[in-house]
Amino acid sequence: MKLTKATNYALHTMLFLAVNPPNEHIGVAKLAERQEVSTTYLSKILTKLVKAGMIESVSGANGGYKLKHGWEKISLLDVIKAIEGLTPIFDYCHNHNPDCLIQKAIESAEQKLLDELNQTRIFDLANKMNKTSI
Repeated sequence: MKLTKATNYALHTMLFLAVNPPNEHIGVAKLAERQEVSTTYLSKILTKLVKAGMIESVSGANGGYKLKHGWEKISLLDVIKAIEGLTPIFDYCHNHNPDCLIQKAIESAEQKLLDELNQTRIFDLANKMNKTSI
């Protein structure tokens, strides 16, 4: 699994939306400005998050993006999957013995990383952020 800039922007966008009032729509221009990225590029990322059912888009003068109902359950891994998909970190060589100790060690480490990302919720990070900014 490689985390690209797109994933970084998606994760930060989700966190930014999470610390804003729940019914407030945030425009793509404001989201892009906050992260110093083009609106065109961020719009493509936001489209993926909409398709994944994490955020909703409302058009019009008071439109923009906001988190969908149930967003509190969204993990970092959910966002990563929505943007990147999920491919193994280690490109396994299938010429090795299936009991290869190196492969088993890498698979174990990768599973621990995935578990940690799956347990870390945007909601929890937003709560930590709100507490530190008070």
